[in-house]
Amino acid sequence: MHERRVVVTGMGAITPLGCSVSSFWDGLISSRCGIRTIKHFDCSRFDVHFGGVCADFDPAREIDPRRIKRMDRFAQMALIAARQAFIESGLQDNFDPVRVGVILGTGIGGLAEIEEQHLRLLQKGPGKVSAFTIPKLMANAGSATVSIEFGFQGVNATVSTACASAGNAMADALRSLRRGDADVIFTGGTEATVTPLGIAAFAAMKALSTRNDDPEHASRPFDKDRDGFILSEGAGILVFEEYEHARKRGAPILCEVIGAGTTADAGDIVQPDPEGRGGARAMAEALASARLNPEDVDYINAHGTSTMLGDIAETKAIKAVFGSRAYKVPVSSTKSAVGHLLGASGGVEAIASIMALRSNTLPPTINLEHPDPECDLDYVPNTARDARLQVVMSNSFGFGGHNACVVFRKI
Repeated sequence: MHERRVVVTGMGAITPLGCSVSSFWDGLISSRCGIRTIKHFDCSRFDVHFGGVCADFDPAREIDPRRIKRMDRFAQMALIAARQAFIESGLQDNFDPVRVGVILGTGIGGLAEIEEQHLRLLQKGPGKVSAFTIPKLMANAGSATVSIEFGFQGVNATVSTACASAGNAMADALRSLRRGDADVIFTGGTEATVTPLGIAAFAAMKALSTRNDDPEHASRPFDKDRDGFILSEGAGILVFEEYEHARKRGAPILCEVIGAGTTADAGDIVQPDPEGRGGARAMAEALASARLNPEDVDYINAHGTSTMLGDIAETKAIKAVFGSRAYKVPVSSTKSAVGHLLGASGGVEAIASIMALRSNTLPPTINLEHPDPECDLDYVPNTARDARLQVVMSNSFGFGGHNACVVFRKI
């Protein structure tokens, strides 16, 4: 049977660099950093005082106040990013609701609601716990909210594979569209865990940077002075659509989604495989799915979290797949500018990859001042670069040993 082609027809972004795709992209290629000292709660007793907060995000400007009270921040972000993507796609009333679905990723879900209601339980008793607690904290609230907003009645699912959640969601969306399960799927990820418990718990694992005196230079993937990732929030939502469906309705076709690979390390619950073997297999599977060879890839948007083990493992994985070409294909980590959005990172980074493809511009890895000798590839240090791009790859790896890779092509 002929395999259906899949394209991207809309995108929406909520990030620490701005609450639109254009502001996010402008920030990336201008080498700006969206990481700041946390202001929305007192973190003076915490080991970490900073994060990637979406300071410009104001749900009250776009969502009815009564609805806001029934939605955790991660669902609010998903909804507004999905609205942006919906508008760009031009769907409006021009769709069959049973043929449009939603597959979103989130690593944790409504963490802020869990914290708030647990505190209320302890301080005021069980009778004061909100009736909206479960609908707000459940991980599927993001995908459900998007479905309800637009009346999408097709496949509706939530993927939770830690930091690979959005990558896995996009891979599932691609496969579902190729099978003919739907004509359009809203996919990507959303996360809002820059909360007291989120910061405290990740800091307790020694996963976070503690560069409190210099937050803007704390995220430094592939740099020998990196000391952990930066916890961030946001959403990246993309409209994946079957090519003929998009063409017939005159949709704006941004690029083609041509492959995806998903694997597991089956190793440690937190640490990556030291040799990056799971990540390498995900990249190899994505290339096979796209019917491409390593020499066809023009740019890799790395997972690149700024952790000591993770950056080395990903570098080894790229070398394993690309061989000598690994030194010729540019690689960059946009987490250097926005931090780590956990389950939303793959969606936001897919948008960065597509914008790179469309503008023939490589977003830089900022703060790369002292390269780690074990990370010796071309990481596009500090400054954006012009390049001729036809095919780009986006990596997402997560706690639990989850690996996802998605490949996009200019059309």
